[in-house]
Amino acid sequence: MADRSPVLRIITSAARESLKPIGLAQRGRSRLWIDDHEWWLGVVEFTPPRIAGSGLYVGAMWLWHDVDHLAFHVDAVRIGSELFRTEEQFTRVALGLRRQAAGNVTALREKFPALPDIAQYLTSRPVRRGYFWDGFDSGIAAALTGDPHTARDHFERVLQEDALAPWMVEAQEKARELRAIAADRDAVTAWVTRAVNSCRSKLGLTPVPRAIG
Repeated sequence: MADRSPVLRIITSAARESLKPIGLAQRGRSRLWIDDHEWWLGVVEFTPPRIAGSGLYVGAMWLWHDVDHLAFHVDAVRIGSELFRTEEQFTRVALGLRRQAAGNVTALREKFPALPDIAQYLTSRPVRRGYFWDGFDSGIAAALTGDPHTARDHFERVLQEDALAPWMVEAQEKARELRAIAADRDAVTAWVTRAVNSCRSKLGLTPVPRAIG
């Protein structure tokens, strides 16, 4: 098996040249980079395969989920892994991945410049069976933008799901709480701000005074 250390060194060097100048921050010494928008993140992962090499995964994470790990709630791009063979060969791979990563980060920024754009995107998606979080995210976005009727409809979809795991029970409790306050935009904003800052704390990010402007 090829040595993994050159892979991380090459990936990190390439990413620093492309992602750091446009405002992304590396997570420690990992293959993860984040684009911080206070209440949501653009997440870039130079995905490690089982053997030395790298692929690419870029997406958006909504921090109102209040979890202790980075996640991809909206996927922008996924590129399969390229294996490490030689430093020269893998340097070319890394350069291609960094260009793709920067391009997709820019695309996410252009797709989601403000809350109304995100709400429009989330609430206009076709209903997908088995995608539990679609209704949860759409409900929150609709409530935040002052559309309680749409918000309640989406939260009701969440509550109609069979709660087959503890995390689903917890999510339904949140959806029930949010459905009850959907018409009170300030209350929803306060709820989201608390969830976002809790998530930011778990991820080691600085708190924001008001997550949703």
